[in-house]
Amino acid sequence: MKTLFKFVLAMVVSFIPGILGRMFTPSGGSDLWFNALNKSFLTPDGWVFGVAWTILYALLGVALFLIMKNRNTACKKATSYWLFAAHMLLNTAWTFLFFGLQMPIPALVILLGLISVALWMSREFYYISRAASYLVWPYVAWLVFALYLNGTIVLMN
Repeated sequence: MKTLFKFVLAMVVSFIPGILGRMFTPSGGSDLWFNALNKSFLTPDGWVFGVAWTILYALLGVALFLIMKNRNTACKKATSYWLFAAHMLLNTAWTFLFFGLQMPIPALVILLGLISVALWMSREFYYISRAASYLVWPYVAWLVFALYLNGTIVLMN
């Protein structure tokens, strides 16, 4: 039962940025600002973002669960937990800056920090659980793609 609780907690926690970010994310044709932007030809349809983020948050939840259930000392896990919390804050901040405040340049800066924290988080996870570390890599890859998309918007608008 304790393991199930840890799994559910890790999954819920991992989806917090998505839940908070949903308040600022455009839906359909209702966001005139985003729809009016010049975007890269590689920009996927809106539904792709929802599917991708759902998968990525689930992978991050499993990674967090693997860290939580590992028998390493709390001291060894503390950095991993702090980095996970930092990535959540930066992830939410990016969505707020980009969509909420419509400020793609500061969002780009936040995204660079987010990639750095995600890479650091993956490295720290590796010391506790290799599987957890590997589960962060799709997230890092998506963030690099988001950096390209955000950068393209900055350059083309």
